[in-house]
Amino acid sequence: MDNITSLKDHFLIAMPTITDGIFAHSITYICEHNQHGAMGLVINHPLDLSLDQIFDHLDIDDIQTSHHDKILAGGPMHMDRGFVLHRTTDANWESTLCVSDHIALTTSQDILTAIAHNEGPSDSIVALGYASWSEGQLESELADNAWLTAPADSQIIFNTPIEQRAKAAAAKIGIDLALISPTAGRA
Repeated sequence: MDNITSLKDHFLIAMPTITDGIFAHSITYICEHNQHGAMGLVINHPLDLSLDQIFDHLDIDDIQTSHHDKILAGGPMHMDRGFVLHRTTDANWESTLCVSDHIALTTSQDILTAIAHNEGPSDSIVALGYASWSEGQLESELADNAWLTAPADSQIIFNTPIEQRAKAAAAKIGIDLALISPTAGRA
């Protein structure tokens, strides 16, 4: 990462040339980016699974209200592991990474129990799986114009409808994704 600034707390917006798999039309929130690689969560690909179903699977009892929020496909790695991206709180969860002053990532079940009991963070999204890049891989993909980058915005993560997140993130940097061609040309 000699000449590359960390993209931690940034969005990766897939260019139209990415047409297959989980990254097609995706927006990924980067939780960690250093000389060893990068890790993030895709925040706009819902699964056919709700938070209530996760609570049921984990045998969490005494659920206070229904939680119909969609679970997201966070990436192709370890789709059997859950990740909760949330606004930072004063609560201490067992396994939390502070990504920024406003956003944290928790991987322990205690946060899901708190959410079920209406004691969790004010805003959160739950994903199964994550995206990861090995050392230099993300930088190479950026050089190949596979991604647009934009500073993250918690309003987009937590308050923008899932299907509008990529468009909203691109608009923050003055880009209309509908106007970008999926084929490259030569001048």
